[in-house]
Amino acid sequence: MGKITFYEEKNFQGRSYECMSDCSDMTSYLSRCQSCRVESGCFMVYDRTNYMGSQYYMKRGEYSDYMSFGMSDSIRSCRLIPQHQGQFRMKVYENENFGGQSHEMMDDCDNIMDRYRMNDCQSCNVMDGHWLMYEQPQYRGKQMYMRPGEYRSFRDMGMSGMRFMSMRRIMDSC
Repeated sequence: MGKITFYEEKNFQGRSYECMSDCSDMTSYLSRCQSCRVESGCFMVYDRTNYMGSQYYMKRGEYSDYMSFGMSDSIRSCRLIPQHQGQFRMKVYENENFGGQSHEMMDDCDNIMDRYRMNDCQSCNVMDGHWLMYEQPQYRGKQMYMRPGEYRSFRDMGMSGMRFMSMRRIMDSC
């Protein structure tokens, strides 16, 4: 079980909204969200409703200023990340629709270019576990949360123009 509290203003000021599960649209609870406090669990927050737009991974802690995350707008939706116990498996593909070069991963990869000589990752199949994909090597840049399922085209998911160059398992004791 997770618990996150969102605040309209920076530094945990203004009206607040407490959430313990997924929330696809926070605009009915808060006019904006500029800070939050994760009391338990792990969450992905999004700057657009319906889990769209820029994403940021949040684990237990205090986040006093949304702008310091590197995102330009307010938090509009959030998704609780379930704790996973067991193995992690994901197959990444160079092209959309599971085309081109592919590699199965069971652990973190800080640079797909160095490890697999892959220039890009445009689709994937997550068989086990929950993963974060990053647009730059060394787990930097924009993030995308991947839960078990098939992802045929990152472009169709609103990630047009993004290249994913590193992947990390979500293993925190959320």
